[in-house]
Amino acid sequence: MSNDKKHNRPKYSLEFKQDATKLVLEKGYSQQQAADHLGISQSALGRWVRAERKPSANESATKKSCLNLADHDELVRLRKENEQLRMEREILKRPPSSLRKKPNKVRIYSGATEDVSRDRAVSSDAGEHQCLLCLV
Repeated sequence: MSNDKKHNRPKYSLEFKQDATKLVLEKGYSQQQAADHLGISQSALGRWVRAERKPSANESATKKSCLNLADHDELVRLRKENEQLRMEREILKRPPSSLRKKPNKVRIYSGATEDVSRDRAVSSDAGEHQCLLCLV
């Protein structure tokens, strides 16, 4: 397989996975029969069946407890939500650009030739705004 093409695995809903495992666990289908009937791989169905089976006393003592499909689906959703909330929190921790400290510069022109009744904002060549003060 070339590096240019990635193999896209089909995404199945939680309900589909649970219904597929019911064929094997409750209806008596073999994993091969159920996989052929549904058009999915036997290995995927096998993973789903193992996730849904209740661990026996021997398995629970020797293996870590496995999550069933619903718990696994919720865990994945919560991890994504957690990552998004962490990113949002990091963004909110940063001060807005308008609040970042910039050096304040004041220039006073004592001999203004224009008649200015109010303060006026002027743009400099650098795109910064300056305030023109006229002292009378």
